[in-house]
Amino acid sequence: MDAKTAGGGIFLIKDGSFQEVFTPEDFTSEHKDIARAIEDFIKGEIISRGEEIETVNNELSRELMRKAGELGFLGIDIPEKYGGMELDKISSAIVAEKFGYGAGSFAVTEFNHTGIGTLPVALFGTEEQKLKYLPGLSSGELIGAFGLTEPEAGSDALNPLTTATPTEDGKHYLLNGSKQFITNAGFADIIFTYAKVDGKLFTAFIVEQNWEGISLDEEEEKMGMHGTSTRAYHFDNAKVPVENVLGEVGKGHVVALNALNMGRYKVGAACIGAAKAAFTEAVKYAKQRVQFGRPICEFGLIKEKISQMAIRLFASESMMYRTAGLIQSTLQGLDMGSDSAGTRTAEALEEYLIECSINKVYGSETEDYVVDEEVQIFGGYGYIHGNHPELAYRNARINRIWEGTNEINRLVIANTFVRRATKGTFDLMRAFARVSEEIEKLNSVDSDEPQTLDPQRRLLQIAKKVVLLVFGMAYQKHGKDLREEQELLGMISDMIIEMYAIESALLRGDKLLHGKRPERATIPIKMTKVLLHDSTERISSLARRALEALEDGESLRKHLTPVRRLIVSPPINTVSLRRDIAEEMIRYGRYPF
Repeated sequence: MDAKTAGGGIFLIKDGSFQEVFTPEDFTSEHKDIARAIEDFIKGEIISRGEEIETVNNELSRELMRKAGELGFLGIDIPEKYGGMELDKISSAIVAEKFGYGAGSFAVTEFNHTGIGTLPVALFGTEEQKLKYLPGLSSGELIGAFGLTEPEAGSDALNPLTTATPTEDGKHYLLNGSKQFITNAGFADIIFTYAKVDGKLFTAFIVEQNWEGISLDEEEEKMGMHGTSTRAYHFDNAKVPVENVLGEVGKGHVVALNALNMGRYKVGAACIGAAKAAFTEAVKYAKQRVQFGRPICEFGLIKEKISQMAIRLFASESMMYRTAGLIQSTLQGLDMGSDSAGTRTAEALEEYLIECSINKVYGSETEDYVVDEEVQIFGGYGYIHGNHPELAYRNARINRIWEGTNEINRLVIANTFVRRATKGTFDLMRAFARVSEEIEKLNSVDSDEPQTLDPQRRLLQIAKKVVLLVFGMAYQKHGKDLREEQELLGMISDMIIEMYAIESALLRGDKLLHGKRPERATIPIKMTKVLLHDSTERISSLARRALEALEDGESLRKHLTPVRRLIVSPPINTVSLRRDIAEEMIRYGRYPF
C-alpha cells in the first residue's frame, strides 16, 4: 500500500483529502474509450433486441457472451497471459456500471460471469487451473456460475449440507447435495461450488457442468430479471478430480468471501448504472408530460424528486469510484501475471471489504429509491408493462438480496470494524477515549458558506466523532459479544454508511472546486450541502437510538446532550438548492456528471 492509500475503513477515524481520492473526473482516455465501446456494444447488440433480452434464451445469452468476450469485456480482470485484458479496477467498475445502465437482464449474466463466475479461479487457481479455464472464461467460450446458496443455507452460506467424500483411491471427491438460485446455471460450463470435505472442512471446487452426477431443476419463475437463467443444481456422487480443489482444503471461505467482495462491488456499480438509466427516463418523461397546461417537470414536488434522485446518484457514484481508486492503489505496480497477483488482489479486496459492502448497500438502495420515484413520476403509465419504470422496478429488487442481503452486509460492515479493533488494526478504544474528552468542548456549526464546503466539512468531522463515541461505548459495554447485538450493529453500520457517502461526495465537490474548471463544482456543492443536511437528521436519530439502547438515567442524559447540540446542520434553504439542482438536471435531460 502506498503512502497515499488509506487503509480499509480508516475513513471513520482519519479525514480524507480531495488530492488523494479518485473520481470520475480522473478517467483516462483509456477509461473513456472502454466506456464508449461498451455503450456501442449495448446499443448494437442489446437494446436492438428489445423484450427478447428479458426472456430466458440460453442460446442468445451464450451468443452475446461470446461477442462480449471477443471485444474483451469479459477479461477486464484477467491477466493477458491467460487471454484477458489485464486492465485496472477502475475499468472493471466502468464495465459493470455501463452494463447496468443499458443491458437489462443481460447485465446480470455478464457481471455474475466476470465476478463470482470467474474470479475464484483467477484469484486462487493453480497455474494449471488458470491455463485450463481462464482463456475460455475470458473469451466467452466457457460460461461461469457460482454455486454457494443451498435450500437450508442462504445467509449462513459457509455452513452447507453439501458434502465432498474422498474416493478410496484418493483421486476424486464425490459431491452430494444441492445448490439453488444459481445465475447462468442453464447454460454454464463451469461451476465454482462449495462443500464440506468429510462433513467438516469447507472447501471450494471447480466443477464442470457436463460431468456425470450433476442435474438441473427447471428455470425459476422470478419477480424480475426474467432474461437470466436461474436454476438449482443437484450433485449425486458427482466425481470431482482432486486437482479441481480450488485453494486449500478447509479454506473455501477464503475463496468464497473474496469473490463475494468483488461481486458486491460490481453489484453496486451495476446498480448505479441502472439508476442513472431510470433517472434519465424519469427526467425525459417529466419534460414531455403536460398537465394543467405545462410540463410536470416545472412543478415543485417533481423538482424535489428529481433533485433527490440526482443527489443520491452523485453520492453513490462518488463513493463507488473512490473505492475503485483505493483498491487500484494497493495493486499499483503489481505484475498481474505473477504468481502472487491473485493473492495480492484478494488481499486488496479483503482490505476494503467494508467499502465494498457499503457500495453494495448504498448502491442497491439508491437504485431502489430512484426506480420507485421513476414509477411515481410516470404515474399510471409507470405501472404498465412495456414502459421502462415497470421493468426497472421489478429488476431492481433482487439487488438488495444477492451477494449477501443488505442486512448481512450491514453486519459485515460493523463486525469487520469490531474484528479489526479486537486484533489491533484499529485502535477503536483510543479513538473513543480521545473523542470522549473532546466532545464537550466542540462547537456546533451554526452558519453556512454558500460558495464552499467548509461548514459541511466541520460538521462531518463532528459527526465522525459522535459515531466513534457511540461505537466505542458499544464496544466498551459488549466487547466481542457486540456481534450478537444486531440491532445496535445495524444502527452503527447505517451511520458508517452515511459517513462514507457524505465524505465521498464532499471530497469530489472539493476536487471539482479546486480543479481547472471550478464552475463545474457549483451543482455538486449544492448537492453535497443538501445531502449532509438530510443525513445529519438520520445520523442524529441513529445516534440517539443507539445511546438509548446502551445507557439510561443520568449517563444517558449526559451523552444525549452533545449529540442533540452538535449533530445539527447549519440553516440552509434546501427548497431553493433542490430547485437549482433539479433545473440543471432538467436542462441536461440526464445525470450530467
